[in-house]
Amino acid sequence: MSTASTNASKAGSLSEANLTTRPLGDSNLHLTRIGFGAWATGGGNWEFAWGAQDDNESVRTIEHALDLGINWIDTAAIYGLGHSEEIVAKALKHVVKKPYVFTKCSMRWTEDRQIYRSLKPGSIQEEIEASLRRLRVDTIDLYQIHWPNPDDEIEEGWEAMAKLQQQGKVRYLGVSNFNVDQIKRVQKIAPVTSLQPPYSLLNRSVEAEILPYCLAQNIGVINYSPMASGLLSGKMTAKRIQQMPQDDWRKRSPNFNEPKLSQNLKLVERLKEIGQEYGVEPGAVAVAWTLQNPAITAAIVGARRPDQVDGTLAAAALVLKREEIAKIGEFINTTQGARQ
Repeated sequence: MSTASTNASKAGSLSEANLTTRPLGDSNLHLTRIGFGAWATGGGNWEFAWGAQDDNESVRTIEHALDLGINWIDTAAIYGLGHSEEIVAKALKHVVKKPYVFTKCSMRWTEDRQIYRSLKPGSIQEEIEASLRRLRVDTIDLYQIHWPNPDDEIEEGWEAMAKLQQQGKVRYLGVSNFNVDQIKRVQKIAPVTSLQPPYSLLNRSVEAEILPYCLAQNIGVINYSPMASGLLSGKMTAKRIQQMPQDDWRKRSPNFNEPKLSQNLKLVERLKEIGQEYGVEPGAVAVAWTLQNPAITAAIVGARRPDQVDGTLAAAALVLKREEIAKIGEFINTTQGARQ
């Protein structure tokens, strides 16, 4: 069998396994290993934008992801200042088999599009009503505190979240960007179904304490930015980064600028070498690497075009060999000094 045939065969076998699911913590939500991240679908003209985005393209991308078997979408009220939730609703309007829909609260905005943070009960009540309206649903499957900020409002915010669950407005409660101490504080009030942290080859800070704690507590983990915001996708170059629109937040990220950028792109070359063995893109290898951690339930993978979904979906079933994981780790350890 030729190399091309072998790779095609492997890619096909990966696709067949993409529909396998894992339970999220102690909930009855069973998630595909890859979920659709709707951050970029919020469009431009806000503080953490990815640049302008065509709404019709966003709808087609979400529909394509669902057609391929992805069964959950993660968004947030703040993405596009409400616009992402509206686009998700538009994409789901004619979908027969509805996916799980997750969203978040705590980041709000003023009329002049300035962002502020609040976990006050009244604020959370306003946010849930607005999200339900924009998403056009009666119940949100997983409602998450986006950031533990303000820290001194965490407890009262979580109490308000628990009341929403009792009212039937949300099914399960989760947190995002919390540390272990903050998780423990809210666990005293009501169970934590899931944590959403950043986790990638370029951001491994949660490995030491947070992921082991979640695994021991049966808290599901859905990691975001497994491709480091597209940097490990295999499609990023220094020239492309220079040409990004000014309202793309990544232009301000250290990972997208020197001296880190050159080392990060060298890592992509290592991922490309491994991906060629399986007939998949470097981004799929990067996502699959995060899924090897036993604490990770599933990964959030954003996309702005249908073909981007095609390029990373194989990660859901890709199991890296021990020597491949070691090869990646060796490269990271060798370049550690350059990354700091």
